[in-house]
Amino acid sequence: MSRNVPESIGYAAKRLVLGRPMITEQLKNERLSNPVALGVLAPDAISSTAYGSELILVELLPYAGLAAFSLLLPLTGVILCILILVAASYRQVVMAYTRAGGSYVVARENFGPRVAQIAAAALLIDYVVTVAVQASAGTVAVVSAVKVLGPYSLEITIGVVVVMCWVNLRGLKEAGRPFAMPTYFFTGMLLLMIVVGIVREATTGLAKYVPSELPGTVAVHQGNGLIAGATLLILLRAFANGGSSLTGVEAISNTVGSFRKPEGANARTVLTVMACILGILLTGVAWLAYETHATPYVDGYPSVLSEIARRVFGGGALGTTLYVMLQIATAAILFTGANTSFNGFPALANFVAADRFLPRQLTKRGHRLVFSNGILVLAVLAIVLLITTGGSVNALIPFYAIGVFTGFAMAGYGMTKHHLTHKESGWRHKLSINLAAGVVSTVVVAIFAIAKFTEGAWLVVVVFPLLVFGLIRLNREYRAEAAILEEFRTNRPEQVNYARHTAFVLVSSVDLAVLEALRYGHGLRADELTAVHLMVDAAQAEKLRARWEHYDLRTPLRIVDCPDRRLTRGVQRLVVDALARAPRSHVTVLLPRRTYAPVLGRLLHDRSADKISRAVSEIPHAAATIIPFDVQAEIRKAFPDVVEERLTRKIEQLQARIARDDDAELRDHAEPESPASTLAIGGLMVGHRGTVEGRVRNTFDKVIDDTSVHIVEVEDDSGLLRLRFADDAGSDIVAGQLVRASGKARQGRKGVVMVDPSYEIVTDTDGTDPAPDPASDPD
Repeated sequence: MSRNVPESIGYAAKRLVLGRPMITEQLKNERLSNPVALGVLAPDAISSTAYGSELILVELLPYAGLAAFSLLLPLTGVILCILILVAASYRQVVMAYTRAGGSYVVARENFGPRVAQIAAAALLIDYVVTVAVQASAGTVAVVSAVKVLGPYSLEITIGVVVVMCWVNLRGLKEAGRPFAMPTYFFTGMLLLMIVVGIVREATTGLAKYVPSELPGTVAVHQGNGLIAGATLLILLRAFANGGSSLTGVEAISNTVGSFRKPEGANARTVLTVMACILGILLTGVAWLAYETHATPYVDGYPSVLSEIARRVFGGGALGTTLYVMLQIATAAILFTGANTSFNGFPALANFVAADRFLPRQLTKRGHRLVFSNGILVLAVLAIVLLITTGGSVNALIPFYAIGVFTGFAMAGYGMTKHHLTHKESGWRHKLSINLAAGVVSTVVVAIFAIAKFTEGAWLVVVVFPLLVFGLIRLNREYRAEAAILEEFRTNRPEQVNYARHTAFVLVSSVDLAVLEALRYGHGLRADELTAVHLMVDAAQAEKLRARWEHYDLRTPLRIVDCPDRRLTRGVQRLVVDALARAPRSHVTVLLPRRTYAPVLGRLLHDRSADKISRAVSEIPHAAATIIPFDVQAEIRKAFPDVVEERLTRKIEQLQARIARDDDAELRDHAEPESPASTLAIGGLMVGHRGTVEGRVRNTFDKVIDDTSVHIVEVEDDSGLLRLRFADDAGSDIVAGQLVRASGKARQGRKGVVMVDPSYEIVTDTDGTDPAPDPASDPD
């Protein structure tokens, strides 16, 4: 008969939050058509046009004044040249490496796994910061249209990240038209704005903002800014900020395997289209910013893109409608771009962990067949970053582009090595493109590290090498463990036939956990089984010996003095002495471990069994076995009415309803619930229900508070309990019977009492089962 195994409270909560578990057979990789792939994989790159030009102006305006708008266009031109070079490099990447992983796979295949950790660290940082930047920029789009929400920008952004984490833990799949729509919606609205702007500038002219008349904007330098303020350092800092517009170009190379066959050719086509769209939108937004003099605000909102849209679309019902639609499209693509990291980060972490450079927990799929641990790590790191920077896009940029361009550089250098190794047709031309992309990306990284050092880049400069070192250090630990565990491949240990087997059961008291360990020990059929108590307190040891003899346990008890109170050392000495007395022997140490409440158990009890087990495992020819005993489960059965257990039952009822469709078959064949545990009378807790079993010592009638009651005194070797009955109840109980009673224990005048308990006569006075009641006999 099947038994219905109850699920844990934690699992019930997980299922309530995440939904029904998915089975492994449901895992499948949906192949994307080129139009859908463009919409799904391009949001990170295309959405950067919403803030790229604004970040350049944030750096230039305080030093170059209105000349910043003239400098915006040439700086955008330089960024476009880098875009062309990087896109050309990645066009070769997607053709040569169709497995997901992008620059990490390129670096690993050409430079080995250790050097590839530079790319891994860069991409991991990139994914974390992408969530923070895109979510923050999406919030800016929202508060630009609804300014009353501005003071709550950080809270909104964190809330968006939490929701993204939740929906991805539920198994959100970034495939299909719903996730492609924001990209096409945003692209369409931005192209419409650019076209309308060109038409209006050619006909009536676009009205310009006057920064001095706009309260709350960033400081604007007065005077000849082009000469006085636009120093080389400022230009480099502005260029570094604008470089954030190229983030996401590598996204397609990370998921080449998701394309329909031929994967490489389709990925290259989509990459080219994405780069063209990105270039057009970047140029259009920069030109409109130049024409309108849209100025960034200190608080980050309204955004420059929002201000441009107001000038281009104008007022009136149509203009307002188009403006709102653009803001909705901007927020949608930015939040979608942030969400792409929840797919990319766990997948990359899985690759790196499979190479044993990250904890192997990141390779495990969770409740809904997603890499749950990777999703949770990404969400936590992104939220910490948002709180640290206050959710400011400008403050996040130094963290952003260093990782992005380091990935570009590793892909360029990796492909350079690839061409030198394989020397395929036209390899020299391809090598020049990849090498140029690697060198230029390295220069951009250096510019970021220097120009933005005081604005937060120093943290990345410090964290990046530490992260690479940490990845390599984790790998060294995994390799060292594997070298030991797999040593038998080259140095197979000798198979030893032991002449003698000695087993010790460590005891600190006489209880059910020890009795279970003794039962297990007898099943080992060892040549010698001894219970051992390491004596720290002589009085306690004497009580233990007396209790051992009282129960007449057939296993001999040995008390070993432990004056230094180092229990682990004492056990080691015990084992070593036993091995020395009998050569070619093996020693097993059995350790009863009591499992208590998850939280209070940690506070109220130590985990000495685990420590002793580790100490014994260090000794050759010795082993330790932990024998668990679930005390908490027994407490739940013995005291079912305590507040915690009533709450647990309510949760379990909810859990049963949640899991009804999953466990219907099991429940159809489930056995009845096990009866409550029987306690010793001395173990009753006043104010709580319990079940006891004892011999009836005496029965009598008594008047209490003018009421006649029947008293039954029941005792066992732990104490005396009085059962108090009203009316004629309990009159069938006589002295000498073995009775089981259940009820709430109360503190009476002369000891513990149960009032009107339910009871059962287990055996009669002569030790036989009680005679059945004729009235209940069906015959």
